[in-house]
Amino acid sequence: MLTLAVLIPLLASAVLALVPVRDARTCRIGATAVTAVAFALLLAVWAVAAPTEGYRAVAEVPWVPSLGIAWRVGVDGMSLALALVTAVVFLAATAWPVSVPRARAFYAWLLFLAGVSIGLFVTLDLIVFYVFFDLSLVGMYFLIGRWGHGDAQHAAVKFFVYTLAGSLLILIGIIVLALAMPELTFDMRAIMEAAPVDGAGVVPGLILLAFVIGFGIKTPVFPLHTWLPPAHVNAPGPASTILAGVLLKMGTYGLVRLPLQMMPETFARFALPLALLGLASILWGAIVAYAQANLKRRIAYTSVNHMGYVVLGIAVAGSGLGSEAARQLALTGAVVEMVAHGLITGALFLIAGAFWERTQDYDLANYGGLAERAPRLTLMATLGSFASLGLPGLAGFVAELHIFLGAFGVYPWIAAVGLLGLVVTAALFLNLLRQVFFGELVTVRTGFADLRPAETAVLAGLLALVVLIGIWPTWLLDLIDAGGVLAAPGAGG
Repeated sequence: MLTLAVLIPLLASAVLALVPVRDARTCRIGATAVTAVAFALLLAVWAVAAPTEGYRAVAEVPWVPSLGIAWRVGVDGMSLALALVTAVVFLAATAWPVSVPRARAFYAWLLFLAGVSIGLFVTLDLIVFYVFFDLSLVGMYFLIGRWGHGDAQHAAVKFFVYTLAGSLLILIGIIVLALAMPELTFDMRAIMEAAPVDGAGVVPGLILLAFVIGFGIKTPVFPLHTWLPPAHVNAPGPASTILAGVLLKMGTYGLVRLPLQMMPETFARFALPLALLGLASILWGAIVAYAQANLKRRIAYTSVNHMGYVVLGIAVAGSGLGSEAARQLALTGAVVEMVAHGLITGALFLIAGAFWERTQDYDLANYGGLAERAPRLTLMATLGSFASLGLPGLAGFVAELHIFLGAFGVYPWIAAVGLLGLVVTAALFLNLLRQVFFGELVTVRTGFADLRPAETAVLAGLLALVVLIGIWPTWLLDLIDAGGVLAAPGAGG
């Protein structure tokens, strides 16, 4: 079923690219149906494949046997949770009604990106992981460059060059890990068990640095984040939703899967600098977001802030310090934050897309009093904003509570300073709501249209999951913790 969840969107992408379908609505409905099938297959894996100590729904077919490369798929609680939220975000992005030229090609690229994104989270082979990692760059490059607005071409090139440079560093690390094995293999499970390049020494430190820079660019963490704001500002709404909701998680997922699980002792040596990097991202992202007068840039910088929480949680988990329970809490929180951020920020970028569809303007100064004209949009934006600032009862609070409880048990002073990021994030979202939706209606926006039924349905679906996780997180926590998957090598010191 995992293989089908990857192949069906890829095959549908090829069909849509070749079949001359001219009606944009038909393309959108077809793409939505395909992503719904992929989501259903992943749900079936969750329901049918019993949790085990390791991976479920494992399948393996040799690809390049002489190099130890194979089509290997399987999921543990973390990867299944991320694959599921990936499918949900793509379902929302394809269902979102957007006016784009060359709709057939647009939805073909969306389906292509859906296939490679799900594939990255379910593969158990490092070369296949790397292939999907790089192919995701291609899909997003075309979505930004061909369907973006403003300086889209420059933003697409900057995104591609930055992330490609990072992926080359990751490839070097992958090759070194595989060559260090007693028998050449790219099987993630075997490399995790053997940890062939680990401990003290220059080489393990350099390989860890390569992974941190490569995945740090993708995440992105401060100061490797400069490609992100222009990519978001100039991308169409559905592409921004995928970029924030899915592609950024590839960076943090990679940090857990490769350096944390394959180099646990080396990771522990450098966990404190990584925690400080997460703290810098938390504070920088929040403070710079507050200063933005552009709606999309403000949301983009909050992604730097929120992914900083994830990096902090991962650093705490791999530190080898404090209690095992504290480290487990931090890593659980990091995974929940990845899921929550995908849903919340994905919804916020679709809301920003609704603004662009109506006015082609992201300048916050040109809006005010929209609650009078667009009550449904106001409700969705308010719920998304409160979720992003970590209000109790919503998904962001569950994630951040786990992260900070774990962090206080390992790096209490970093956790204490990191709490300032929550204060600034609350201020920037409350300021945004006050300026855009409340107060007097700006004269030039008197004709602003409220959300259409299809837009309301998509946002309601995403934010309903945010509320569900907030008030009843047990089902997600049980999924993530199933089989002790977060007791990664090295996580217990």
